Amino acid sequence: MNIDLTQTTSSKINSALIKARRATGSPAVGMVLTLVIVTDEGNHYDALKAASEASKEHPSRILVVIKRPGRTQRDRKNTRLDAEVRVGGESGTGETVLLRMHGELADHAHSVVLPLLLPDAPVVVWWPVDAPENPAKDPLGALAQRRITDAYAVEQPLKQLALRAASYTPGDTDLAWTRLTPWRSMLAAALDQARATVTSAAVESEADNPSAELLARWLGARLRVPVERVVTDGPVVTAVRLRTADGEIHIDRPEGPLARLSIPGQPIRHLALKVRTTSELIAEELRRLDPDEAYAEALRYEEKPVESATAAA
Repeated sequence: MNIDLTQTTSSKINSALIKARRATGSPAVGMVLTLVIVTDEGNHYDALKAASEASKEHPSRILVVIKRPGRTQRDRKNTRLDAEVRVGGESGTGETVLLRMHGELADHAHSVVLPLLLPDAPVVVWWPVDAPENPAKDPLGALAQRRITDAYAVEQPLKQLALRAASYTPGDTDLAWTRLTPWRSMLAAALDQARATVTSAAVESEADNPSAELLARWLGARLRVPVERVVTDGPVVTAVRLRTADGEIHIDRPEGPLARLSIPGQPIRHLALKVRTTSELIAEELRRLDPDEAYAEALRYEEKPVESATAAA
C-alpha cells in the first residue's frame, strides 16, 4: 500500500503509517529497528533497494531522507515536506517512508525524523554516498546507535579514511570494512592451520582501494609486521600474502567468486570468496550494533606503510 503526502508533517505521516498497517494487517511490533538512509535523488533508489533486501532478515522501519535545499534564495525559502508511505508489497515485513525535504527544512532533517522513530528500538543511520566529516556529531547521526558510511563511494577514499580515523566514535563503521569480513575470517583460519610466525605481509588490490588499506592496517596492527601495498588491475582486493619461515601463506582471488588458498606443506584449496552485494553488507551490519573494536583498531593504526609496489601486468 502506497500513500503520497504533499506539504505534510511528521504527525500526518505517523497517521498514514497507522492507516496503512491496519489496511494491510502488518503490525509494527515485529520491527526490530529504524534504519535512516540519508541520500539524494540520484542514489536513493539503489540504497532503498539494498535496505529493503536487508529488511527481510531485519524487519525495519526505513526512513529515506532526501534533502532538496534548492539552488536559489527563493527555493531555499520554499520550505516543504513531501512524503511517500509504503507498507507491504516491496517493503516486505517492514515499512518505508520517503521524506523529501525542500528548502531550509533540509537543514533540520532530525526534527522531522525524530517523531517517526520506532519507540524503544535501536536507530541506525546510513549515508550511502556523501557522509558528514563527523557522523556522530551530525544531528541525524546523534540519534543513532550505529552510523554506517562507505569510503568506497567517494572520489578520494583514502582521504575519507583519514577523516573517519580523526572523528571515530564508538558506533561508527564503514562498508569498506564490512567487505573484509570473509577475507579476515579466511586469513585467521589459515594462520590457525599454519601455526607459523609471520615476518611480513602484502595486500594486492586496485589503486586507492579503502578495503585493501583497512586490511593492510588490520594485519599490521594484529601481526606487528610490515605490510606492503601492491597495486594490481583489481577488481577490489585480489590477493594477500603472509610470509613465514616455512614459506608463504597465499590467498589469491584475481576474479570471480572463487579464491585459491595456499599453505606451506598442504594441498591448494579453492574457497568461496565472492564480492558481496550492498544488501548483504547492510544485513551484516544490522546483526550487531555494539562498537566494532577491530574496525577502530585498524582505522587508527598509524605505522608507516612499506613503499608501494606495482604488480606485473
